[in-house]
Amino acid sequence: MKRNGRGIKKVLSLLMIFALMGSLLAGCGSKTPATETKDAEPTKAAETTEATTAPTVKPAEEQTGAGQYIGISMPTQSSERWIKDGAAMKDILEGKGYTVDLQYAEDDIPTQKSQIENMITKGAKVLVIAAVDGSTLSDTLDAAAADGVKVISYDRLLVNTDAVSYYATFDNRRVGQQQAESLVDGMKKLKGEGPYNIELFAGSPDDTNSFYFFQGAMDILQPLIDDGTVVIPSGQVSQEEVGTLRWDGAVAQSRMDAILAANYTDGKTLHGVLAPYDGISRGILSALTAFGLTGGDLPVVTGQDAEAASIKLIVTGDQYSTILKDTRELAAVAANMVDAVLSGKEPEINDTETYNNNVKIVPSYLLEPFIVTKDNYQELVMDSGYLKPEDIQ
Repeated sequence: MKRNGRGIKKVLSLLMIFALMGSLLAGCGSKTPATETKDAEPTKAAETTEATTAPTVKPAEEQTGAGQYIGISMPTQSSERWIKDGAAMKDILEGKGYTVDLQYAEDDIPTQKSQIENMITKGAKVLVIAAVDGSTLSDTLDAAAADGVKVISYDRLLVNTDAVSYYATFDNRRVGQQQAESLVDGMKKLKGEGPYNIELFAGSPDDTNSFYFFQGAMDILQPLIDDGTVVIPSGQVSQEEVGTLRWDGAVAQSRMDAILAANYTDGKTLHGVLAPYDGISRGILSALTAFGLTGGDLPVVTGQDAEAASIKLIVTGDQYSTILKDTRELAAVAANMVDAVLSGKEPEINDTETYNNNVKIVPSYLLEPFIVTKDNYQELVMDSGYLKPEDIQ
């Protein structure tokens, strides 16, 4: 019996040892992951999983808009360039997280004023405005500025108000100089030696830019008029006489009809026409064609904005030139101004002398324009992506 008792005790002892070892082994198996989980910072694992499954978005620091409401007021959709300007700016600002209200006034001053007032009422932090008439919004903008709204003048200068913070535009006087340079170069190339008979067209008298364009053109043409190289048979040379209200091609066509009938029915040759905008150019060309001028008999006609319809005419040789103002770049400049203003920073400025709006010199950023002809339209307009091949087919 004693031997059997000792045997039972031995068996029990062994069982206890095995049980203890199993417990220790089990403890080691559970302890390691717990320690690793603590030391490995589980949030990193969660971040890794989230990064691989979340949709691609811009980094938070680039989403500067945070839903802030911005008003963009454009003058009209009748011009291709304003559609491009508005769409490009809206796209850039929405990409930064801003809520963008883009509206077109269709060249109606009361409509634009009402649209802007509505934007202010809805809480716009910044207004970007390309005015129908830059002199008609002073009271509205002064009231907005008093409420802390920042105003950025876009392409067309807003005048007679202190409310304008910044101006984003092209070098507009340079645009006019380039138009005149291309006119003279084209006549030398296609019409032989002077003197040259030309006629002058300017932009809308309610658009401040039209004055800069015309002044720039006359920087080049006036010395040639003075020395007899250039002659203006109609005698219409002042901005008041040659302006085209609302940049309307039909208005330009009607005036060109009258000039041709009064001055060129005796066989006098018209060598060139200074046209400040592609829509005006096309109206002028319609009058010239109706008068019987085609092909090589057409005068050298300039333009502006590199509109698709006019690029087609440049390719066929009907319109000689236009001025490219890449609205994608201008939209980016204006959007960066908005971003800087609302981030408490100073926008990038490269001109503090040129643009006096009758109250102050408005800090400006000026972009460089480019002359476009048949020789370089492919590189400047098409290869750059400003227009697509289907646009000019």
